[in-house]
Amino acid sequence: MVGIGAGLGLGMEGTSCGALLRELQQIWTEVGESEGEKNKVLLEIERECLEVYRKKVDDANRTRVQLHQSVAAKETEVAALIATLGEHKLYLKKDKGSVPLKEQLATVVPVLENLKCKKEERIKQFSDIRSQIEKIRFELSECNDQGDSTSNIDSDENDLSTRKLNIYQAQLRALQKEKSERLHKVLEYINEVHSLCGVLGIDFGITVNQVHPSLHQNGLEQSRNISNSTLEGLASTISKLKAERKSRIYKMRETMESLCELWKLMDTPDEEKRQYSKVMSILIIPEEGITSPGILTQEIIEKIEAEVARLTKLKTSRLKEIVLKRRRELEEICQNAHIEPDVSTAPDQTDDLIDSGLIDPSELLANIESQILKAKEESLSRKDIMDRINKWIAACDEEAWLEEYNQDPKRYSSGRGAHINLRRAEKARILVTKIPTMVDNLINRTFAWENARNKPFLYDGGRLISVLEEYRLHREQKAEEKRRYRDQKKLESILLADKEAIFGSKPSPKRMSSLNRKTNGYRSNGNNNGLKTPTHRRSSLGSATPELLTPRSYSGHNRYFGDLRRLSTTQLNFGDDSLSTFTSISGSEPESPSLG
Repeated sequence: MVGIGAGLGLGMEGTSCGALLRELQQIWTEVGESEGEKNKVLLEIERECLEVYRKKVDDANRTRVQLHQSVAAKETEVAALIATLGEHKLYLKKDKGSVPLKEQLATVVPVLENLKCKKEERIKQFSDIRSQIEKIRFELSECNDQGDSTSNIDSDENDLSTRKLNIYQAQLRALQKEKSERLHKVLEYINEVHSLCGVLGIDFGITVNQVHPSLHQNGLEQSRNISNSTLEGLASTISKLKAERKSRIYKMRETMESLCELWKLMDTPDEEKRQYSKVMSILIIPEEGITSPGILTQEIIEKIEAEVARLTKLKTSRLKEIVLKRRRELEEICQNAHIEPDVSTAPDQTDDLIDSGLIDPSELLANIESQILKAKEESLSRKDIMDRINKWIAACDEEAWLEEYNQDPKRYSSGRGAHINLRRAEKARILVTKIPTMVDNLINRTFAWENARNKPFLYDGGRLISVLEEYRLHREQKAEEKRRYRDQKKLESILLADKEAIFGSKPSPKRMSSLNRKTNGYRSNGNNNGLKTPTHRRSSLGSATPELLTPRSYSGHNRYFGDLRRLSTTQLNFGDDSLSTFTSISGSEPESPSLG
């Protein structure tokens, strides 16, 4: 015991325990304790020290075991989180033999906390994605029962890897794309339904509620049902609305056409038509272009039908008046174009037929409309020839005026207005020389017109070619008579000269005849010198004037062109005193002074 105590004492020298042991041995020495008693105390001290050491070792061992368990548990938890999150690069294990347990624990705890945070974030991401997926599936589903997605998310907590997250994200994108496409389609359908309901005057809310109530909800928190049944319901509704629109358009157009016919028939004023101007566009706009709100409502259709019914009742009473008015219009067109109107629709014949009910006024009016159209076409095709006829008639009028002017003995006097008549006479002589060319061109044009249409060109019932040829023949006969008169005049002059040579001179018969000549058709112009201005003189068919008959005289009585079908050339009265007329023409023209 002494050895152990000595060894213990030696081992503790230089320490606080060694100092205490030396102090104890000194005390024992002073006390005189025996060696046995000393060894006993030292053994007891040694035993107590061992117990304290053992206790400390056990505590240290337990601490080590706890550290091992803690490190192992946390590494296990880390491994589980890594497996769940699929983040194998977040934690790399080190060699345990070279790293103390506390350092290992200090290393694994931050990793574990980081993984837990990532797990919470990943769970939140999965929850958000799953909720969006379930919401979209609910909107796409045929029913409105939205299931609880919590169990699905809990079952997926063992797999929170990015691969799984990517799968959900891809699924969400696909659903979002499908939702976007369906929502776009639903909105197109809803807009089309709204437009059709506006055009037809149908309540939009009731219409879409019959498909699905969510389609008419305006709240942002409300989601529209975009399932297949909703799309099919909207498509079916649009089809029905388009069919209804087509039916109403057909009915509206049919009614508006009847109304327009009645307007035209009864000459309805524009004030009454103006209230239907918006509806009139239906007649020209295609079906897809009719988008004005309320234009095809049932009320408008009924209003137009009522107007048609009202005008139909008035049509019968006014139809006779309209027929007479259109007949007058036809006669006016024919008169301007010198065409004979159809006698089958003359008022003296149609009035009795309408009153007796033997003819339908509508058919008669349609017949007159057809005749008006034909008359307008005929007038348009005759315009060129009619213009040439008018020029020819004007030239003949100037020729007649020139003949009267040449008979005036005071035409060269210096009275007021004489220079105007001289200038007109000069122009008239130039125009008269063009009459044969006018007639020839007119005949050629008329022949071309007749050949193109394979029918004669009639002027007030007579053929124009016959009139022109007869006019040309009369003009040639007049020229021939004028030539013979000049020859006779020359012979008389020679005989008179011979007679004067034998019996002496006498007053000139030409001068005496000019003094006694009548001034028929002239009027005084108010001059002090008695100058008279010649006026137009027109001849009718029955007059016995020696002048050449002009087309103005024929058409003025609307008789000559018709009488040509009954009269021959020998029946036309040209009189026997034509030579006196040629005297004034042939005798005055050479003496007329030219205008400077």
